[in-house]
Amino acid sequence: MRNKYWLLGLLFASLFLWLICLGNLPLRDWDEGTIAQVARDIYRHPVDKMVWLYPTLGGEPYHNKPPLIHWLIAVAYSLGGVNEWTTRLPSALLTALGVPLLYSIGNLVFNQSLPALFTALVYMTMLPVVRHGRLAMLDGAVITFFLLLLFSILKSHQQRIYALGIGLSLGLITLTKGMIVLLLGGIAGLFILLNRQFYLFKNLYLWIGILLGNALPIAWYIAQWLHYGENFLQINLQSQTFARLTESVEGHTGPIWFYFIEILKYGFPWLLFLPGGLYLAWNKRHTAWSRLIIIGTVIYLGTISFMNTKLPWYVMPIYPFLALAIGVNLSEIWQERKFNFKSLGGFFAFLTVAGLGGCVYFSLADPQTTLITMSIVLAISMGITTWLVIKKKRNFIPVLFGGMYLVLLLLMSSNSWIWELNEAFPVKPVAALIRQHIPAGKTIYTSFSYSRPSLDFYSDCQVIAVPFSVLQEMWSKKFNLLVDSETLEKMNLGQSNILGEVNGFTLISPSI
Repeated sequence: MRNKYWLLGLLFASLFLWLICLGNLPLRDWDEGTIAQVARDIYRHPVDKMVWLYPTLGGEPYHNKPPLIHWLIAVAYSLGGVNEWTTRLPSALLTALGVPLLYSIGNLVFNQSLPALFTALVYMTMLPVVRHGRLAMLDGAVITFFLLLLFSILKSHQQRIYALGIGLSLGLITLTKGMIVLLLGGIAGLFILLNRQFYLFKNLYLWIGILLGNALPIAWYIAQWLHYGENFLQINLQSQTFARLTESVEGHTGPIWFYFIEILKYGFPWLLFLPGGLYLAWNKRHTAWSRLIIIGTVIYLGTISFMNTKLPWYVMPIYPFLALAIGVNLSEIWQERKFNFKSLGGFFAFLTVAGLGGCVYFSLADPQTTLITMSIVLAISMGITTWLVIKKKRNFIPVLFGGMYLVLLLLMSSNSWIWELNEAFPVKPVAALIRQHIPAGKTIYTSFSYSRPSLDFYSDCQVIAVPFSVLQEMWSKKFNLLVDSETLEKMNLGQSNILGEVNGFTLISPSI
C-alpha cells in the first residue's frame, strides 16, 4: 500500500513540475521550432491529403525523424489550439511519467522501496531531465519509452503477459526517434542476457508484442520508401542517422569528453554521490541493479562519446542510470549513516554562498522576483543541508530533495528556464511584423547570420538567411527582405519600400 502512495505522490509531483508555466516562453531553436512546424502542417491538412503519413516542413517532405510526437502535438493543437503550451504538452507529459516508472523499476531491481524512492527523486530533480523534458523535443519521450521497456523486462519475471510491453516499447522508440532503438534495444538485450532471463525468449507474449509493436513503425518506413524512394533512405537513414556516427553533421562536433562536461555542468549536487554509487554497483555486480547501471552507463555513454556528431541532448538517456547509482548510494548513507561530512559540508556551504550571490546578482542585473526567491530558497536549503551534514545527520537527504525540487519549480516558473532564447533577437515581435504585412507561406530572405525555425513557425513564412550578395539578387527578383539597419543602409532603398521596423530589423518589399 505504501508503494502505491509513493507512486501517486511522485506522479503528481512530477506532473506539477513539468507542466507549471509550460507555455510562458516562446519556442526555442532548433528542435522546437521545427517540430512545431511539422505538427502544424499535420494539424492543418485534412486526412485525405495524407500529410499525417507523409509529414512536411514548410510544404517540403520532412525526412528527419518519425512522426509519433508530431502526431501527438497535432492532436494537442486540435484540442487546445496552436500555442506554446500545446506544443510542449505531449513531450512534457511523457517525460513526467518517467519518474513513477523509474520508481517501479527501482522496486523491481532493488527489491526494496527506499533506494527506488531515492532514485526517482534524484531523477525528478535533475535539471537537464526537467528542462529538456519540458521542451517540444523527442528525447524525454524516448527515455520514458525506454524505461517502459526495462519495466516490462523486469515485470515479465512475475507476470508473463508484461512481455507484451517489450515489443510495444521498442515500437514506440522507433516511431519517435528511429534507429536509436538499435542502441537502447541492444542495452536492454544485453541486460536480459547477463541477467539470465533466457525464459523470455520462450514467452509467446514477447513475440506477439514485438509483432504488434513494430508493425506500425515498419509500415511507416515502408510507406516512406515506396513514396519517396531512395531519397528518403538517403536522408533519414544515412544523413540523419548513421552518418552521425562517423561525421560531424551540420558542424556539431566536440571532443570525446564532451558529454562528461555536459554531465558535470548540470549534474550537481547529485554528482557528489555518483562515485559512491558506481563503486557500490561494481562491488555488487552480481545483482540485477548493478548490471543495469554498469551496462547502461558504459555502453550508452561510450557510444555517444565516440560519435562524431555531438549535441547536448544526446546525453539524456544516461540520466536514469546515473539516478539509479546515486539513489542506491543515498539509500546506503541513510541506512548506514556513514558519509564524508567534511567534503560534503564544504560543497553545500559553497552552494549556500552561491545562492546568496545569486540573490544579489538577480536583484541588480535581472530583477525577476521568481529568480530572487529561487536564490533565497537555494541559500536556505543548502544552509540547512550544510548544518545537518556537519552534525552528521542523515536528514540532510530529504532537505536536499525538498530544496532542489523547490529551486527547480521556481526556475521553471520564471522567464529564464530556456536561457538559449537570449542568444538571438526575440522572434515573436519580428514574426508579428511579418504576419501583419506578408501572406502566410511566402518566402522571405534575411540578413541575419542563420535561419531560425522558431521565426518560421511564428511568422508562418519561410525566412531564409543569405549573404548580402544573395540579398541583392533576391531583391531584384522581387522577394521580400528582412534586414538589419546596417544592411538597409548598404542597399540604399529609401523609405518607399519599408513595411515596418522592430527590434533592429526592417521588413522591406519591392511591391510598394
